[in-house]
Amino acid sequence: MNSTPWLSLTIWIPILFGMFVLMFSDRNAPLVRRISLVGALIGLAVSLPLYAGFNAQTSAMQFVELTPWIPRFNIRYNLGVDGISVLFILLNSFITVLVVLAGWESIQKRVAQYMAAFLIMSGLLNGVFAAMDAMLFYVFFEATLIPMYLVIGVWGGPNRVYTAVKFFLYTLLGSLLMLVAFLYLYDKSGGSFSILDWHKLPLAMTPQILLFVAFFLAFAVKVPMWPVHTWLPDAHVEAPTGGSGVLAAILLKLGAYGFIRFSLPILPDASHALSGFMITLSLIAVVYIGLVAIAQTDMKKLIAYSSIAHMGFVTLGFFIFNAYGVEGALIQMVSHGFVSAAMFLCVGVMYDRMHSRNIADYGGVVNTMPKFAALMMLFALANSGLPATSGFVGEFMVIMGALKHNFWIGFLAATTLIFGAAYTLWMYKRVIFGAVANDHVAKLKDIGAREFLVLIALALAVLGMGLYPQPFTEVMHTSVNGLLQHLAVSKL
Repeated sequence: MNSTPWLSLTIWIPILFGMFVLMFSDRNAPLVRRISLVGALIGLAVSLPLYAGFNAQTSAMQFVELTPWIPRFNIRYNLGVDGISVLFILLNSFITVLVVLAGWESIQKRVAQYMAAFLIMSGLLNGVFAAMDAMLFYVFFEATLIPMYLVIGVWGGPNRVYTAVKFFLYTLLGSLLMLVAFLYLYDKSGGSFSILDWHKLPLAMTPQILLFVAFFLAFAVKVPMWPVHTWLPDAHVEAPTGGSGVLAAILLKLGAYGFIRFSLPILPDASHALSGFMITLSLIAVVYIGLVAIAQTDMKKLIAYSSIAHMGFVTLGFFIFNAYGVEGALIQMVSHGFVSAAMFLCVGVMYDRMHSRNIADYGGVVNTMPKFAALMMLFALANSGLPATSGFVGEFMVIMGALKHNFWIGFLAATTLIFGAAYTLWMYKRVIFGAVANDHVAKLKDIGAREFLVLIALALAVLGMGLYPQPFTEVMHTSVNGLLQHLAVSKL
Protein backbone atom coordinates (compact mmCIF):
# COMPACT_ATOMS: atom_id res chain seq x y z
CA MET A 1 0.00 0.00 0.00
CA ASN A 2 1.13 3.58 -0.67
CA SER A 3 0.26 6.65 1.37
CA THR A 4 -0.33 8.76 -1.76
CA PRO A 5 -3.02 7.34 -4.08
CA TRP A 6 -1.10 8.09 -7.27
CA LEU A 7 -3.21 5.81 -9.45
CA SER A 8 -6.46 7.40 -8.29
CA LEU A 9 -4.97 10.82 -8.99
CA THR A 10 -4.07 9.84 -12.57
CA ILE A 11 -7.67 8.68 -13.07
CA TRP A 12 -9.73 11.33 -11.32
CA ILE A 13 -7.77 14.56 -11.86
CA PRO A 14 -8.35 14.56 -15.66
CA ILE A 15 -11.98 13.49 -15.16
CA LEU A 16 -12.67 16.28 -12.63
CA PHE A 17 -11.01 18.90 -14.85
CA GLY A 18 -13.08 17.60 -17.77
CA MET A 19 -16.31 17.92 -15.79
CA PHE A 20 -15.29 21.40 -14.61
CA VAL A 21 -14.71 22.82 -18.11
CA LEU A 22 -18.19 21.63 -19.13
CA MET A 23 -19.53 24.54 -17.07
CA PHE A 24 -18.22 27.05 -19.63
CA SER A 25 -19.64 28.15 -22.98
CA ASP A 26 -17.87 29.03 -26.23
CA ARG A 27 -17.68 32.65 -25.08
CA ASN A 28 -15.04 31.48 -22.60
CA ALA A 29 -13.13 29.34 -25.13
CA PRO A 30 -9.66 30.84 -24.37
CA LEU A 31 -10.15 30.14 -20.64
CA VAL A 32 -11.43 26.62 -21.39
CA ARG A 33 -8.28 25.85 -23.40
CA ARG A 34 -6.00 27.06 -20.61
CA ILE A 35 -7.88 25.14 -17.90
CA SER A 36 -7.85 21.98 -20.04
CA LEU A 37 -4.10 22.29 -20.61
CA VAL A 38 -3.52 22.73 -16.87
CA GLY A 39 -5.64 19.63 -16.19
CA ALA A 40 -3.71 17.58 -18.75
CA LEU A 41 -0.35 18.77 -17.39
CA ILE A 42 -1.31 17.95 -13.80
CA GLY A 43 -2.51 14.53 -15.02
CA LEU A 44 0.91 13.97 -16.58
CA ALA A 45 2.70 15.25 -13.46
CA VAL A 46 0.91 12.81 -11.12
CA SER A 47 1.76 9.89 -13.42
CA LEU A 48 5.52 10.52 -13.23
CA PRO A 49 5.91 9.18 -9.63
CA LEU A 50 4.60 5.83 -10.91
CA TYR A 51 7.77 5.48 -12.96
CA ALA A 52 10.12 7.21 -10.52
CA GLY A 53 9.02 5.02 -7.61
CA PHE A 54 8.59 1.79 -9.56
CA ASN A 55 10.56 -1.23 -8.36
CA ALA A 56 11.66 -3.10 -11.49
CA GLN A 57 12.97 -6.06 -9.47
CA THR A 58 9.54 -7.50 -8.65
CA SER A 59 6.63 -8.71 -10.75
CA ALA A 60 4.13 -7.96 -7.96
CA MET A 61 1.52 -5.23 -8.29
CA GLN A 62 2.69 -1.84 -7.02
CA PHE A 63 0.96 1.39 -5.90
CA VAL A 64 -1.94 -0.83 -4.84
CA GLU A 65 -5.21 0.77 -3.70
CA LEU A 66 -7.98 -1.41 -2.28
CA THR A 67 -11.38 -0.18 -1.09
CA PRO A 68 -14.75 -2.01 -0.92
CA TRP A 69 -17.08 -0.74 -3.63
CA ILE A 70 -20.10 -3.11 -3.83
CA PRO A 71 -19.50 -5.49 -0.87
CA ARG A 72 -22.55 -7.63 -1.59
CA PHE A 73 -20.91 -8.96 -4.78
CA ASN A 74 -17.34 -8.59 -3.52
CA ILE A 75 -16.65 -5.88 -6.12
CA ARG A 76 -13.77 -3.67 -5.01
CA TYR A 77 -12.10 -0.45 -6.09
CA ASN A 78 -8.80 -2.25 -6.59
CA LEU A 79 -5.98 -0.53 -8.46
CA GLY A 80 -2.38 -1.54 -9.12
CA VAL A 81 0.28 -1.55 -11.82
CA ASP A 82 3.13 -3.84 -12.80
CA GLY A 83 5.84 -3.59 -15.43
CA ILE A 84 3.32 -4.46 -18.15
CA SER A 85 0.83 -1.68 -17.44
CA VAL A 86 2.75 1.23 -15.89
CA LEU A 87 4.17 2.58 -19.16
CA PHE A 88 0.73 2.88 -20.75
CA ILE A 89 -0.50 5.25 -18.05
CA LEU A 90 2.49 7.51 -18.73
CA LEU A 91 1.95 7.23 -22.50
CA ASN A 92 -1.74 8.10 -22.19
CA SER A 93 -1.10 11.11 -19.93
CA PHE A 94 1.62 12.37 -22.30
CA ILE A 95 -0.56 12.02 -25.42
CA THR A 96 -3.46 13.82 -23.68
CA VAL A 97 -1.33 16.96 -23.23
CA LEU A 98 -0.40 16.92 -26.93
CA VAL A 99 -4.00 16.36 -28.07
CA VAL A 100 -5.20 19.37 -26.02
CA LEU A 101 -2.50 21.50 -27.67
CA ALA A 102 -3.26 20.07 -31.13
CA GLY A 103 -6.93 21.16 -30.89
CA TRP A 104 -6.04 24.64 -29.61
CA GLU A 105 -6.96 26.54 -32.80
CA SER A 106 -8.58 23.95 -35.07
CA ILE A 107 -11.58 23.46 -32.73
CA GLN A 108 -13.71 26.63 -32.64
CA LYS A 109 -17.17 25.28 -31.75
CA ARG A 110 -18.15 23.42 -28.58
CA VAL A 111 -14.59 23.85 -27.31
CA ALA A 112 -15.48 23.00 -23.70
CA GLN A 113 -17.20 19.75 -24.69
CA TYR A 114 -14.30 18.79 -26.96
CA MET A 115 -11.66 19.33 -24.29
CA ALA A 116 -13.84 17.65 -21.65
CA ALA A 117 -14.23 14.55 -23.83
CA PHE A 118 -10.47 14.07 -24.07
CA LEU A 119 -9.77 14.79 -20.41
CA ILE A 120 -12.49 12.42 -19.22
CA MET A 121 -11.34 9.78 -21.72
CA SER A 122 -7.77 10.13 -20.43
CA GLY A 123 -8.87 9.38 -16.87
CA LEU A 124 -11.00 6.42 -17.98
CA LEU A 125 -8.12 4.96 -20.02
CA ASN A 126 -5.81 5.20 -17.02
CA GLY A 127 -8.50 3.34 -15.08
CA VAL A 128 -8.44 0.49 -17.62
CA PHE A 129 -4.67 0.06 -17.22
CA ALA A 130 -4.79 0.29 -13.42
CA ALA A 131 -7.91 -1.80 -12.60
CA MET A 132 -7.24 -5.06 -10.77
CA ASP A 133 -10.92 -5.86 -10.19
CA ALA A 134 -12.61 -7.29 -13.29
CA MET A 135 -15.87 -5.34 -12.88
CA LEU A 136 -13.96 -2.11 -12.31
CA PHE A 137 -11.99 -2.93 -15.48
CA TYR A 138 -15.23 -3.56 -17.36
CA VAL A 139 -16.74 -0.24 -16.27
CA PHE A 140 -13.66 1.73 -17.37
CA PHE A 141 -13.27 -0.37 -20.55
CA GLU A 142 -16.84 0.32 -21.69
CA ALA A 143 -16.93 3.93 -20.50
CA THR A 144 -14.04 4.87 -22.81
CA LEU A 145 -16.40 4.28 -25.75
CA ILE A 146 -18.66 7.20 -24.79
CA PRO A 147 -16.24 10.15 -25.16
CA MET A 148 -14.70 8.71 -28.34
CA TYR A 149 -18.20 8.12 -29.77
CA LEU A 150 -18.99 11.79 -29.11
CA VAL A 151 -15.65 13.03 -30.50
CA ILE A 152 -16.27 11.22 -33.81
CA GLY A 153 -20.02 11.93 -33.93
CA VAL A 154 -19.87 15.66 -33.09
CA TRP A 155 -16.53 16.91 -34.47
CA GLY A 156 -15.97 14.37 -37.25
CA GLY A 157 -16.31 14.53 -41.03
CA PRO A 158 -19.38 14.28 -43.31
CA ASN A 159 -20.12 10.60 -42.46
CA ARG A 160 -19.42 11.07 -38.75
CA VAL A 161 -22.75 9.76 -37.40
CA TYR A 162 -22.63 6.49 -39.39
CA THR A 163 -18.98 5.99 -38.44
CA ALA A 164 -19.56 6.76 -34.75
CA VAL A 165 -22.42 4.23 -34.56
CA LYS A 166 -20.34 1.61 -36.41
CA PHE A 167 -17.41 2.18 -34.01
CA PHE A 168 -19.71 1.94 -30.98
CA LEU A 169 -21.56 -1.21 -32.07
CA TYR A 170 -18.45 -3.10 -33.19
CA THR A 171 -16.63 -2.52 -29.92
CA LEU A 172 -19.67 -2.91 -27.65
CA LEU A 173 -20.95 -6.24 -28.97
CA GLY A 174 -17.68 -8.08 -28.38
CA SER A 175 -17.47 -6.69 -24.87
CA LEU A 176 -20.80 -8.26 -23.86
CA LEU A 177 -19.27 -11.74 -24.26
CA MET A 178 -16.36 -10.59 -22.08
CA LEU A 179 -18.88 -9.76 -19.35
CA VAL A 180 -20.32 -13.31 -19.59
CA ALA A 181 -16.76 -14.68 -19.24
CA PHE A 182 -16.21 -12.50 -16.16
CA LEU A 183 -19.38 -13.83 -14.53
CA TYR A 184 -18.29 -17.43 -15.22
CA LEU A 185 -14.86 -16.80 -13.66
CA TYR A 186 -16.54 -15.06 -10.70
CA ASP A 187 -18.59 -18.18 -10.08
CA LYS A 188 -15.62 -20.56 -10.52
CA SER A 189 -13.43 -18.54 -8.13
CA GLY A 190 -15.97 -18.70 -5.33
CA GLY A 191 -17.20 -15.13 -5.66
CA SER A 192 -14.09 -13.11 -6.50
CA PHE A 193 -13.66 -10.49 -9.19
CA SER A 194 -9.94 -10.13 -8.43
CA ILE A 195 -7.98 -10.59 -11.67
CA LEU A 196 -4.99 -11.95 -9.74
CA ASP A 197 -7.21 -14.61 -8.09
CA TRP A 198 -8.32 -15.74 -11.54
CA HIS A 199 -4.69 -16.33 -12.56
CA LYS A 200 -4.63 -19.25 -10.10
CA LEU A 201 -7.84 -20.97 -11.25
CA PRO A 202 -7.33 -24.59 -12.40
CA LEU A 203 -9.65 -24.57 -15.42
CA ALA A 204 -10.18 -27.54 -17.75
CA MET A 205 -9.34 -27.17 -21.43
CA THR A 206 -12.93 -26.90 -22.74
CA PRO A 207 -13.93 -23.97 -20.51
CA GLN A 208 -10.57 -22.33 -21.25
CA ILE A 209 -11.21 -22.55 -25.01
CA LEU A 210 -14.73 -21.09 -24.66
CA LEU A 211 -13.48 -18.30 -22.41
CA PHE A 212 -10.63 -17.60 -24.82
CA VAL A 213 -13.14 -17.18 -27.67
CA ALA A 214 -15.21 -14.77 -25.55
CA PHE A 215 -12.12 -12.70 -24.70
CA PHE A 216 -10.92 -12.89 -28.30
CA LEU A 217 -14.15 -11.38 -29.63
CA ALA A 218 -13.86 -8.50 -27.15
CA PHE A 219 -10.17 -7.75 -27.57
CA ALA A 220 -9.59 -8.58 -31.26
CA VAL A 221 -12.07 -5.89 -32.31
CA LYS A 222 -10.22 -3.33 -30.20
CA VAL A 223 -6.73 -4.16 -31.55
CA PRO A 224 -8.16 -4.46 -34.30
CA MET A 225 -7.15 -7.81 -35.77
CA TRP A 226 -8.01 -9.01 -39.26
CA PRO A 227 -10.87 -9.60 -40.22
CA VAL A 228 -12.68 -7.43 -37.61
CA HIS A 229 -10.67 -4.34 -38.53
CA THR A 230 -13.04 -2.65 -40.96
CA TRP A 231 -14.35 -0.08 -38.48
CA LEU A 232 -10.91 1.48 -37.92
CA PRO A 233 -10.16 3.14 -41.30
CA ASP A 234 -13.64 4.71 -41.30
CA ALA A 235 -13.20 5.92 -37.72
CA HIS A 236 -9.83 7.51 -38.50
CA VAL A 237 -11.04 9.20 -41.68
CA GLU A 238 -14.05 10.79 -39.98
CA ALA A 239 -12.49 11.58 -36.58
CA PRO A 240 -10.93 14.98 -35.92
CA THR A 241 -7.14 15.05 -35.63
CA GLY A 242 -7.12 14.69 -31.84
CA GLY A 243 -9.57 11.80 -32.03
CA SER A 244 -7.38 9.95 -34.53
CA GLY A 245 -4.32 10.58 -32.35
CA VAL A 246 -5.86 9.12 -29.19
CA LEU A 247 -7.59 6.31 -31.09
CA ALA A 248 -4.31 5.12 -32.62
CA ALA A 249 -2.01 5.90 -29.70
CA ILE A 250 -4.09 4.58 -26.80
CA LEU A 251 -7.49 3.03 -27.61
CA LEU A 252 -6.04 0.36 -29.91
CA LYS A 253 -3.79 -0.71 -27.02
CA LEU A 254 -6.78 -1.76 -24.89
CA GLY A 255 -7.33 -4.90 -26.95
CA ALA A 256 -3.67 -5.95 -26.84
CA TYR A 257 -3.55 -5.15 -23.12
CA GLY A 258 -6.62 -7.34 -22.60
CA PHE A 259 -4.86 -10.31 -24.20
CA ILE A 260 -1.83 -10.01 -21.95
CA ARG A 261 -3.81 -9.23 -18.77
CA PHE A 262 -6.62 -11.79 -19.19
CA SER A 263 -6.21 -14.33 -22.00
CA LEU A 264 -2.58 -15.35 -21.46
CA PRO A 265 -2.37 -15.63 -17.63
CA ILE A 266 -5.94 -16.84 -16.95
CA LEU A 267 -6.21 -19.22 -19.93
CA PRO A 268 -2.63 -20.45 -20.48
CA ASP A 269 -3.50 -23.86 -21.92
CA ALA A 270 -6.01 -22.41 -24.39
CA SER A 271 -3.47 -19.72 -25.30
CA HIS A 272 -0.94 -22.40 -26.22
CA ALA A 273 -3.54 -24.50 -28.05
CA LEU A 274 -4.80 -21.54 -30.12
CA SER A 275 -1.45 -19.83 -30.62
CA GLY A 276 -1.27 -21.02 -34.25
CA PHE A 277 -4.63 -19.38 -34.95
CA MET A 278 -3.51 -16.11 -33.35
CA ILE A 279 -0.15 -16.14 -35.16
CA THR A 280 -1.90 -16.74 -38.50
CA LEU A 281 -4.27 -13.78 -38.02
CA SER A 282 -1.35 -11.61 -36.90
CA LEU A 283 0.71 -12.47 -40.00
CA ILE A 284 -2.27 -11.74 -42.26
CA ALA A 285 -2.46 -8.30 -40.64
CA VAL A 286 1.26 -7.74 -41.14
CA VAL A 287 1.44 -8.90 -44.79
CA TYR A 288 -2.01 -8.44 -46.35
CA ILE A 289 -2.94 -5.18 -44.60
CA GLY A 290 0.53 -3.84 -45.43
CA LEU A 291 -0.28 -4.41 -49.11
CA VAL A 292 -3.72 -2.79 -48.68
CA ALA A 293 -2.00 0.30 -47.20
CA ILE A 294 0.09 0.75 -50.36
CA ALA A 295 -3.08 1.16 -52.45
CA GLN A 296 -4.56 4.02 -50.36
CA THR A 297 -5.01 7.52 -51.75
CA ASP A 298 -6.18 9.11 -48.47
CA MET A 299 -3.35 9.84 -46.01
CA LYS A 300 -5.47 9.03 -42.95
CA LYS A 301 -6.62 5.72 -44.42
CA LEU A 302 -3.05 4.80 -45.26
CA ILE A 303 -1.89 5.48 -41.69
CA ALA A 304 -4.94 3.64 -40.32
CA TYR A 305 -4.06 0.50 -42.27
CA SER A 306 -0.46 0.97 -41.18
CA SER A 307 -1.70 0.86 -37.56
CA ILE A 308 -3.48 -2.45 -38.17
CA ALA A 309 -0.28 -3.93 -39.63
CA HIS A 310 1.84 -2.68 -36.71
CA MET A 311 -0.65 -3.98 -34.14
CA GLY A 312 -0.45 -7.36 -35.88
CA PHE A 313 3.15 -7.36 -34.73
CA VAL A 314 1.96 -6.92 -31.15
CA THR A 315 -0.37 -9.94 -31.11
CA LEU A 316 2.29 -11.99 -32.92
CA GLY A 317 4.81 -11.16 -30.19
CA PHE A 318 2.43 -12.19 -27.42
CA PHE A 319 1.66 -15.62 -28.84
CA ILE A 320 5.19 -16.84 -29.61
CA PHE A 321 5.78 -17.20 -25.86
CA ASN A 322 9.33 -15.97 -25.45
CA ALA A 323 10.80 -12.91 -23.76
CA TYR A 324 11.95 -11.26 -27.00
CA GLY A 325 8.47 -11.56 -28.47
CA VAL A 326 6.46 -10.36 -25.46
CA GLU A 327 8.81 -7.51 -24.53
CA GLY A 328 9.11 -6.51 -28.18
CA ALA A 329 5.32 -6.44 -28.48
CA LEU A 330 5.00 -4.19 -25.42
CA ILE A 331 7.74 -1.89 -26.73
CA GLN A 332 5.96 -1.82 -30.10
CA MET A 333 2.74 -0.75 -28.34
CA VAL A 334 4.49 2.22 -26.70
CA SER A 335 6.40 3.13 -29.87
CA HIS A 336 3.27 2.91 -31.98
CA GLY A 337 1.65 5.32 -29.53
CA PHE A 338 4.33 7.90 -30.28
CA VAL A 339 4.67 7.31 -34.02
CA SER A 340 1.00 6.88 -34.99
CA ALA A 341 -0.01 9.93 -32.94
CA ALA A 342 2.74 11.93 -34.66
CA MET A 343 1.69 10.77 -38.14
CA PHE A 344 -1.96 11.66 -37.56
CA LEU A 345 -1.02 15.03 -36.07
CA CYS A 346 1.14 15.72 -39.16
CA VAL A 347 -1.83 14.99 -41.40
CA GLY A 348 -3.89 17.29 -39.15
CA VAL A 349 -1.37 20.10 -39.63
CA MET A 350 -1.77 19.87 -43.40
CA TYR A 351 -5.54 19.36 -43.25
CA ASP A 352 -6.00 22.52 -41.16
CA ARG A 353 -4.34 24.47 -43.99
CA MET A 354 -5.63 22.66 -47.10
CA HIS A 355 -8.82 20.88 -45.90
CA SER A 356 -7.79 17.82 -47.89
CA ARG A 357 -6.30 14.45 -46.98
CA ASN A 358 -5.86 13.22 -50.57
CA ILE A 359 -2.25 12.52 -51.47
CA ALA A 360 -2.89 13.75 -55.04
CA ASP A 361 -3.74 17.25 -53.79
CA TYR A 362 -0.24 17.74 -52.41
CA GLY A 363 3.31 17.78 -53.71
CA GLY A 364 6.28 20.01 -52.99
CA VAL A 365 5.27 20.81 -49.41
CA VAL A 366 8.96 20.91 -48.42
CA ASN A 367 9.32 24.14 -50.43
CA THR A 368 6.82 26.01 -48.25
CA MET A 369 6.98 24.07 -44.94
CA PRO A 370 10.64 22.98 -44.45
CA LYS A 371 10.49 22.62 -40.63
CA PHE A 372 7.33 20.53 -40.87
CA ALA A 373 8.81 18.40 -43.66
CA ALA A 374 11.90 17.60 -41.56
CA LEU A 375 9.85 16.48 -38.57
CA MET A 376 7.43 14.46 -40.69
CA MET A 377 10.38 12.71 -42.32
CA LEU A 378 11.56 11.50 -38.90
CA PHE A 379 8.10 10.11 -38.14
CA ALA A 380 7.82 8.51 -41.59
CA LEU A 381 11.19 6.79 -41.10
CA ALA A 382 10.12 5.63 -37.61
CA ASN A 383 6.91 4.23 -39.10
CA SER A 384 9.11 2.35 -41.58
CA GLY A 385 11.17 0.82 -38.75
CA LEU A 386 14.42 2.73 -39.30
CA PRO A 387 17.18 1.83 -36.77
CA ALA A 388 17.76 4.51 -34.09
CA THR A 389 14.02 5.28 -34.01
CA SER A 390 11.48 3.75 -31.63
CA GLY A 391 9.79 1.97 -34.56
CA PHE A 392 12.80 -0.30 -35.01
CA VAL A 393 13.21 -1.52 -31.41
CA GLY A 394 9.92 -3.38 -30.94
CA GLU A 395 9.84 -4.77 -34.48
CA PHE A 396 13.41 -6.05 -34.22
CA MET A 397 12.69 -7.77 -30.89
CA VAL A 398 9.50 -9.40 -32.19
CA ILE A 399 11.29 -10.59 -35.36
CA MET A 400 14.09 -12.04 -33.19
CA GLY A 401 11.52 -13.79 -31.00
CA ALA A 402 9.63 -15.07 -34.07
CA LEU A 403 12.84 -16.44 -35.63
CA LYS A 404 13.56 -18.22 -32.37
CA HIS A 405 10.05 -19.70 -32.48
CA ASN A 406 9.97 -20.58 -36.21
CA PHE A 407 12.09 -19.31 -39.09
CA TRP A 408 9.23 -18.87 -41.57
CA ILE A 409 7.09 -16.96 -39.07
CA GLY A 410 10.05 -14.65 -38.48
CA PHE A 411 10.59 -14.32 -42.22
CA LEU A 412 6.97 -13.30 -42.88
CA ALA A 413 7.04 -10.91 -39.94
CA ALA A 414 10.15 -9.23 -41.33
CA THR A 415 8.27 -8.31 -44.52
CA THR A 416 6.66 -5.49 -42.53
CA LEU A 417 9.96 -3.61 -42.77
CA ILE A 418 9.67 -3.74 -46.57
CA PHE A 419 5.96 -2.95 -46.81
CA GLY A 420 6.20 -0.28 -44.09
CA ALA A 421 8.94 1.51 -45.98
CA ALA A 422 7.04 1.12 -49.27
CA TYR A 423 3.72 2.69 -48.25
CA THR A 424 5.10 5.29 -45.81
CA LEU A 425 7.97 6.63 -47.88
CA TRP A 426 5.96 6.56 -51.09
CA MET A 427 3.27 8.68 -49.42
CA TYR A 428 5.93 11.02 -48.02
CA LYS A 429 7.61 11.40 -51.40
CA ARG A 430 4.36 12.29 -53.20
CA VAL A 431 3.20 14.73 -50.52
CA ILE A 432 6.45 16.45 -49.50
CA PHE A 433 9.00 16.24 -52.32
CA GLY A 434 9.02 17.56 -55.86
CA ALA A 435 8.00 20.88 -57.32
CA VAL A 436 5.12 22.84 -55.79
CA ALA A 437 2.06 21.06 -57.16
CA ASN A 438 -0.53 23.86 -57.09
CA ASP A 439 -1.39 27.32 -55.80
CA HIS A 440 -2.79 25.94 -52.54
CA VAL A 441 0.54 24.31 -51.66
CA ALA A 442 2.38 27.49 -52.69
CA LYS A 443 0.40 29.48 -50.09
CA LEU A 444 1.08 27.07 -47.16
CA LYS A 445 2.71 28.51 -44.06
CA ASP A 446 5.19 26.51 -42.00
CA ILE A 447 4.30 25.28 -38.51
CA GLY A 448 4.03 27.81 -35.71
CA ALA A 449 5.42 27.58 -32.17
CA ARG A 450 2.52 25.53 -30.77
CA GLU A 451 2.58 22.96 -33.57
CA PHE A 452 6.37 22.79 -33.39
CA LEU A 453 6.19 22.13 -29.63
CA VAL A 454 3.75 19.24 -30.10
CA LEU A 455 5.76 17.61 -32.90
CA ILE A 456 9.17 18.14 -31.30
CA ALA A 457 7.95 16.48 -28.08
CA LEU A 458 6.98 13.39 -30.10
CA ALA A 459 10.24 13.57 -32.08
CA LEU A 460 12.27 13.51 -28.86
CA ALA A 461 10.23 10.54 -27.61
CA VAL A 462 10.75 8.63 -30.89
CA LEU A 463 14.51 9.29 -30.93
CA GLY A 464 14.99 8.79 -27.20
CA MET A 465 13.30 5.39 -27.25
CA GLY A 466 15.13 4.39 -30.43
CA LEU A 467 18.60 5.34 -29.19
CA TYR A 468 18.21 4.19 -25.58
CA PRO A 469 15.33 1.72 -25.05
CA GLN A 470 16.64 0.33 -21.74
CA PRO A 471 14.48 2.57 -19.48
CA PHE A 472 11.45 1.01 -21.17
CA THR A 473 12.59 -2.63 -21.33
CA GLU A 474 14.01 -2.56 -17.80
CA VAL A 475 10.63 -1.75 -16.28
CA MET A 476 8.79 -4.64 -17.92
CA HIS A 477 11.47 -7.34 -17.83
CA THR A 478 10.64 -8.96 -14.47
CA SER A 479 6.88 -8.87 -15.06
CA VAL A 480 7.26 -10.44 -18.50
CA ASN A 481 9.50 -13.19 -17.11
CA GLY A 482 6.91 -13.88 -14.39
CA LEU A 483 4.16 -14.19 -17.01
CA LEU A 484 6.24 -16.51 -19.20
CA GLN A 485 7.12 -18.68 -16.21
CA HIS A 486 3.42 -18.94 -15.35
CA LEU A 487 2.65 -19.95 -18.95
CA ALA A 488 5.46 -22.53 -19.01
CA VAL A 489 4.39 -24.12 -15.71
CA SER A 490 0.79 -24.33 -16.88
CA LYS A 491 1.85 -25.93 -20.14
CA LEU A 492 3.71 -28.63 -18.25
